[in-house]
Amino acid sequence: MSVTHKKVAILISGGGSNMVSLAKSMVGDHPARPCLVLSNVPGAGGLNKAADMGIATAVVDHKDFKGDREAFEEALISAIDAYAPDVIALAGFMRILTPRFITHYAGRMLNIHPSLLPKYKGLHTHQRAIEAGDAEAGCSVHEVTAELDGGPILGQARVPILPDDTADTLAARVLPREHALYPAVLRRFVVGDITRVDL
Repeated sequence: MSVTHKKVAILISGGGSNMVSLAKSMVGDHPARPCLVLSNVPGAGGLNKAADMGIATAVVDHKDFKGDREAFEEALISAIDAYAPDVIALAGFMRILTPRFITHYAGRMLNIHPSLLPKYKGLHTHQRAIEAGDAEAGCSVHEVTAELDGGPILGQARVPILPDDTADTLAARVLPREHALYPAVLRRFVVGDITRVDL
């Protein structure tokens, strides 16, 4: 009896460390498999890592579209839909997506964000948590909606902020938590389970 796995497309812009943790988790009895790693940056380090893991890769360079976001997203959708994924996982994909793109994948798209949402949407999250005097920081996995970093939160992982932390040292401590949290949420999400995961 053959098992039909759900297909996951992972979108990256850089080194792809979260992509690697997701891909490595989708083995054995996992209900999903990675079908594509796509980057908007031609030289993104994560593309080689994906290829080395035997995952199909694609590039849609946003610079080719000279600020025409609609045309860029049309090309993105074409590249992604060629693989007919069930779920889209944003893993360090550094482009703001329009409502049209988000609607196309409504209910099927996840993102990981390096803060305890709803705090610190957008960029420079670790620095902002330190400057606010917060006792802890962390990361969140959420469903993607038209509001930036604003969709339903499906999981969070926390780390304490230490007295001598910098944005870099805090980011380095949060990253392993990201690598644990995102696969845990994805595994549930692909089978329709949106029970919150807290690590």
